[in-house]
Amino acid sequence: MRDDEKQTRTTRNLVRPALGALSGLLAGFAALAVAELVAVGVRPQSGPVIAVGGAAIDRTPTPVKDWAIRNFGTNDKLILQLGILAALVLFAIALGVFALRYRRTGAAGVLLFGVIGAAAALGRPDSTGLTDALPSAVGAVVAAALLYFLIGRLQIRGPAPDDAGSARDDSSGDAGWDRRGFVILATAAAAASAGTGLLGRALSGSKSREAAASRADIALPDPASPADAVPKGAQVRIRDVSPFITPNKDFYRVDTALVVPKVDATTWKLRIHGKGVTRPVTLTFDDLLRRELIERDITLTCVSNEVGGPYVGNARWIGVRLADLLAECGVKPPSKGGRADQLVARSVDGMTIGSPVEDVMDGRDALLAVGMNGEPLPFAHGFPVRMLVPGLFGYVSACKWIKDIELTSFDDYDAYWVKRDWARQAPIKTQSRIDTPKPFARPKAGSVMVAGVAWAQHRGIDKVEVRVDDGPWREARLAAEDSRDTWRQWSYDWQATKGGHTLTVRATDRTGEVQTEKRTRTVPDGASGWHSVVVTVE
Repeated sequence: MRDDEKQTRTTRNLVRPALGALSGLLAGFAALAVAELVAVGVRPQSGPVIAVGGAAIDRTPTPVKDWAIRNFGTNDKLILQLGILAALVLFAIALGVFALRYRRTGAAGVLLFGVIGAAAALGRPDSTGLTDALPSAVGAVVAAALLYFLIGRLQIRGPAPDDAGSARDDSSGDAGWDRRGFVILATAAAAASAGTGLLGRALSGSKSREAAASRADIALPDPASPADAVPKGAQVRIRDVSPFITPNKDFYRVDTALVVPKVDATTWKLRIHGKGVTRPVTLTFDDLLRRELIERDITLTCVSNEVGGPYVGNARWIGVRLADLLAECGVKPPSKGGRADQLVARSVDGMTIGSPVEDVMDGRDALLAVGMNGEPLPFAHGFPVRMLVPGLFGYVSACKWIKDIELTSFDDYDAYWVKRDWARQAPIKTQSRIDTPKPFARPKAGSVMVAGVAWAQHRGIDKVEVRVDDGPWREARLAAEDSRDTWRQWSYDWQATKGGHTLTVRATDRTGEVQTEKRTRTVPDGASGWHSVVVTVE
């Protein structure tokens, strides 16, 4: 064999597998583009990436999920999406190369993508029926056909078919493949997929714009019961201490929604029904705004917050008293003979959150909130309406994008997180955090301000103490209290000496309970323990 023939064969043996991989990628791209376009007509949550991502979140073991939140924070969903796309890329490449030898089997393998996506969409808690399977199914059929025809252009002409009916890759002889046809089809497929994807994005964006327009048109009424002005001394004037009121853009977000739901307030409705509800009701957003609104400062805490963690924030909320609304529907708390002891709130994304009816109706400011820090709720924080109950961790009280409230019992129903080993009821634990100095800081010897926040929602903070190394506990100075439902800032003037030191903080709530030293993880009902930082004084 001449050298030029060897070089040609070597080039072909390298180029064709690469083009097979490219064919798989183009098929995968087409599948996603078509599926997302179809999802616009069905509902955005039925798209394969969101459906598979949601299914992955639902089936992720609690320790892994907790680890992801701890290490990636609000970026955990982006990491998951990138992981799904990376897996899809590898799957598409493998199928493309495989199809070079087994064309029909490889093309049929693409349908597996559709099966997985359809099953994930149908298995989601918010599934609306068989139509949710359409995006993944249609996308997979289009991709399978595309891969079949692309691989057909790469088949070697001349050799006999194998026993599966597909042409074998015979590297002998001078037969060639349809280069021109492949380039034309691949280019057309890429262009069509890009166009389809852009159209899907445009249509989806149109719905998002409608939701954004509905939010922009909202003028929140003045509350009938406004919040008191924040006390003058509630905010310590110390650098790096968290602001007393957390700006909306900085407020923590921990949920399972892969994509933030964009709900149109003009079409939103809330249904209240279930055990002990003698007068079921369905409310619109305007119905809520016409009711008496109250405004309150309330601190929220996520159960995934580690000791000293960032998933706690304080905001000024405006909304409707949930207890009043339930009472109008005939609901009574268990202590007064009510039939239901659990309120199950359902979100538009399928999340279920169970709250104790007794706590919701015991006189605390449990709200269906419509505003946050003087503006309608941001989409990321539950627009148009969310629920919150002071004194309870968010996973048992703070349903965002709420659409349904069912009264039931803890014996009859386990909400989303309870099914995943979290406690049924979870009052917030007394906690405190050092905001400054930061861990491993190197302050100068002399006066060093140690400061931070402490919280025990619905009980209030009575005392905060600081300890240096193994020395005695010293009482810190407390900032003014806004209410027992908000966190409280504190400070301690430490006369620092040179060397390495460990600073530790603990709080005492208004019931006299001292924050426990016992260190526990977040599962099943929230972390506990004292927060410490290590510094080196120069």
